[in-house]
Amino acid sequence: MLELLLCSLLTIFPDYLYRRYRQGKRIGYEITLYSVWFELRFGIIACLMLTVSLITMIFYFHPSTSSATLFYRTVPIMTEVNGRVAEVHVDVSADVKQGEVIFRLDSAKQEASLLTAKRKIAEIDAAMLAAQADVMKAEGQLQEAKGSLQQAQDELDTKTELQKRNPGIVPQRDIEKLGVAVAGRQGTLDAATASKQSATTRLSALLPAEKASAEAALAEAQVDLDKTFIRAGVDGRVEQFGLKPGDIVTPNMRTAGVLIPQGAGRRALMAGFGQIEAQVLKIGMVAEATCISKPWTIIPMVITGVQDYIAAGQFRGGEQLVEAQQVVRPGTILVFMEPIYKGGLEGVTPGSSCVANAYTSNHELISSGKLGSFKSFGLHVVDATGLVHAMLLRIQALLLPIQTLVLSGH
Repeated sequence: MLELLLCSLLTIFPDYLYRRYRQGKRIGYEITLYSVWFELRFGIIACLMLTVSLITMIFYFHPSTSSATLFYRTVPIMTEVNGRVAEVHVDVSADVKQGEVIFRLDSAKQEASLLTAKRKIAEIDAAMLAAQADVMKAEGQLQEAKGSLQQAQDELDTKTELQKRNPGIVPQRDIEKLGVAVAGRQGTLDAATASKQSATTRLSALLPAEKASAEAALAEAQVDLDKTFIRAGVDGRVEQFGLKPGDIVTPNMRTAGVLIPQGAGRRALMAGFGQIEAQVLKIGMVAEATCISKPWTIIPMVITGVQDYIAAGQFRGGEQLVEAQQVVRPGTILVFMEPIYKGGLEGVTPGSSCVANAYTSNHELISSGKLGSFKSFGLHVVDATGLVHAMLLRIQALLLPIQTLVLSGH
C-alpha cells in the first residue's frame, strides 16, 4: 500500500493536476468515476508498472522474513548405565551449576566392586611384603649354600693335595665322598640361586603387574560408581524433570528432562530467507529485527553467517531413490544475525518468533568511482528504497501486539 501511494505521487497525481488545473476539468463533472480510466489511463498504467517494479526491487535487494527465531540447544539428561533412582537433588525446574548432581542411581553393586578392587590391591601389597621376605630368605639360603660348597671344596682340595704328596695317606674312598659332597652342595647352591631369582622376579615383575591390573580394575570400578551420579555438564537450568526415587532408568529410555545451558538463545538470531534472495544475502549486511516477546522494539543487527546449503535438499542413504516431488515446501536460506550493540537481545525470550529485514548497501561501490553515472544513480535508488522496507518493519512492530492480542482472538 505504501509503495502504491508513493508511485501514485509520481504518476496519477501529476496526471490529475494537469487535467484539473491545466485543462479545467472538474471532479463530478468532466472527471467522473466512469471517465477516470479514460482520462487517467496513462497514469494508472504507469503507476501499476512502477509499483510492481518498486515492490520487486525492494523485496529482492532488501529481503524480509517472518521466519526468524532465537534457536537454542538443549542437553538431554540421560544415564549411561541401567539402574534404579536412589536420590533426586533437583525439582521439576531448577538452576544448576556445572558438576552439580542432578540425581543418583542405586550404587550398591558398584560400591561392592570398588571395595573388592581395593581389597585386591591390599592383598597384592601384602604379597609384595611376603615376597620381599622370600627374597631375603633365598639370599640367606644362597649364602649358606655358598659357604657349604666352599667348605667341602676346600676339604677336597686339601686331601687331594695330601694324596699327591704322600700317596696312600688319605683313603681314596674319602676323596670320592668329598667329591660327591661338593657336587651335591653345588646343586644346593644352584637351587638356592634359582629360588632367589624366582623370588626376585615375583617381587619385581609379577606382583607389580598384578597390582597394575588391580589398580586398573579399581579405576574401572570408580568410573562405574561415578556413572551412578548424573551431573550437570554445564551451568544452566533443568526443565521438565520428572524422575522420582524408585524409578527404573536405562540409557535407551526417554530423557529424564532437559538441561538448557546458561545464555542459550542470547547470542544470534537465525532467519530463513527465500531462495531467490541467495545472491543478495552477504556477510556484513546490516539488518533489523522485531520480536513478539519484546514488542515495539527494533533491534539493529548484522549478518554474521549465511548457510551455503538448503536443508530441504538433504537425504539419508537407503534402499530407495530420492523422489524430488516429495519435497513439498521449498527450503530457505538460513542466515545468522547478531546484534550490533552489546546486550541487543536482552529482554528477548529464547525461542521467540521475530520479523527481520536485511538491507543491501552499495555505498562503497558507489564511492569507488568505478561506475558510470546511470549505474550509480540506479544503485542510489536501490539503497534509498531500503527506507520503505524499514518503515514497513516499524509499522509491523507497532501492529504486532495488536494483531496478536486483538485480531487473532487471543
